[in-house]
Amino acid sequence: MRGRVGLFRCRSERVARLLAMHGRLIATACLTVLALSACGGAPDTGGAAGADGTRIAPPAKITGRAPFDRVVVVVFENKAPGEIFGHGDAPTFNRLAHQYAVLTGYGGIAHPSLPNYLALVSGSTQGIHDDCDNCSTGASNLADLLEARGRTWKTYAEGLPAPGYAGGNTGRYRKHHEPFVYFRDVRSNAQRLKRVVPYSELSGDLANGLLPDFSLVVPDNCHNMHDCSVSTGDAWLKGFLPPLLASPQMRRGVVFVIFDEGSGRQPGLPGGRVPALAVGPTVRPGARTRARLDHYNLLRTIEDAFRLPRLGRSAGAKPITGIWR
Repeated sequence: MRGRVGLFRCRSERVARLLAMHGRLIATACLTVLALSACGGAPDTGGAAGADGTRIAPPAKITGRAPFDRVVVVVFENKAPGEIFGHGDAPTFNRLAHQYAVLTGYGGIAHPSLPNYLALVSGSTQGIHDDCDNCSTGASNLADLLEARGRTWKTYAEGLPAPGYAGGNTGRYRKHHEPFVYFRDVRSNAQRLKRVVPYSELSGDLANGLLPDFSLVVPDNCHNMHDCSVSTGDAWLKGFLPPLLASPQMRRGVVFVIFDEGSGRQPGLPGGRVPALAVGPTVRPGARTRARLDHYNLLRTIEDAFRLPRLGRSAGAKPITGIWR
């Protein structure tokens, strides 16, 4: 017991010293959230929390205006670039590739799905190597940092049976494609868990001006191309984007359209190369970046835009550049 108390005290003191650099108000909010995460203790059977997932670096020193003030990330499944770009079954993806920016060097972190989703929102796979349903982690995550900064977030998960649902697979919904429910400081808090909502709520939020600062959009296991064809997923994207981009809330917004993992492994990209687009009014038309990128770079880009501390391996990743207006 003394060892756990000492560990908690050590973590809390380290977090307090870090956040004191960024103002007392933010420090107090962040310390509260991060202390709750540190109290999580040992991981549940079925998964282990990686120690690097709790490391938090100060926000990067950034001058000037952020490239965007609202971000939506939509994640498809298990395709290589050649299966999408230049493919006749993906006309929407290919049109967007001509109109907006292509991240040609983007790739996944690992195989299978869940480690990639965890990396995207926490800067670490948290030692989880499979698509477990009953595992969890006490690590800090993007939701913690957004809330501490006064920012809003939601997951819109297609097929989710009800807001705040943290149970297992049902219908075409797959739990391991919704990462926030794996963080104990989210799923143990009913108010926070209510930010994980069915995809059907997105249209109402757009109509009422309630789109959050950060949105994770998770198509179901057919529309994400996992169980269904490329043309099925492409048609879903065609219906998804127009009302989102037409919203006044997206005047300075960006939509990242990515895949969680590709096929096989490549040097520096253990999850394989994947198709990735940046879409929206803040993106330079026809832009291309050949930089080697992954989910940690995307997380770093979001953290920098919102002036957030940097989680885990995102601290050592470079933000996405060369595509902004």
